[in-house]
Amino acid sequence: MDAKAAADSIKRWLSDERLETREVDDGKALLHLHVKYPPTKDGHIFNIVIPKDRSLVLTYSITRVDQGQQNEMIDFRNEDLIGWKGWLHEVRMNLTRSKLDWVLHVGKEDEKKRPGPLQAFNISRPIWFDGLSQNELMQTMRSVWLTKLSIIHQIKFDYGKGVGKPGPVDDWKARKRGKTTRSSHNSANESPEVNFDHEAGFGQGFDPTEWA
Repeated sequence: MDAKAAADSIKRWLSDERLETREVDDGKALLHLHVKYPPTKDGHIFNIVIPKDRSLVLTYSITRVDQGQQNEMIDFRNEDLIGWKGWLHEVRMNLTRSKLDWVLHVGKEDEKKRPGPLQAFNISRPIWFDGLSQNELMQTMRSVWLTKLSIIHQIKFDYGKGVGKPGPVDDWKARKRGKTTRSSHNSANESPEVNFDHEAGFGQGFDPTEWA
C-alpha cells in the first residue's frame, strides 16, 4: 500500500463509520484530518496524519488540562512535593503500560526547583502501511481514546472538575518565542515533526459550530 492508497482507504473507512472529518492544511503531511471521536455530542478532536516521506499513519489526540485543575495540582505540590512527584510518576507508568506513545507537558519549575502542574498530554500510535487496515485504524482510535479518558478521569477524581477554562502550556509559549524545550515523553515518532494547532480546543467538548 502506498501513501495515496492509504489516504483513500482512511477516508473511506472513516466515512463507513459515520465519523465527522475535516481536512487540515499541513505542508508537512500528505494527509491531515481532524476527526470527531467518539461520534457522540461529547466527542473529542483526533488527528490522523500521514507525514511526508514516511510509510505510516499517525493517530493522536492532545488534551489541555483545565486551569482550575492546574491550580489544584500546584496547591498539592506545595503541600506534598513527594506526593506530587509520585502522582506524576504513576501517570507516566500508566501511559507506558498502555503501549502507546505519549508526551506529557509539565509546567516549568518554580524558584525552588519544584516541577509545575501537568498542563497537557498527547497520546498517539503509529500504524505502518504494511499493517494498515480498517480494523487496525479503528482499534487504534479506540485505544488512544480509552487511554486519554483514563487520564482525564484520574485528573478529575484527584483535582476536581476545574473551572471550564484550559490552563497555560509553558512548552507551547516557549515555542512561540523561538525557544526549544523538552517534555517528559516516550515516543518513537517525533521525526519528522507533525504539525498541529496547539491553540485548537483539543480535549474540550466537541463544538459542532466549528465544523460549519
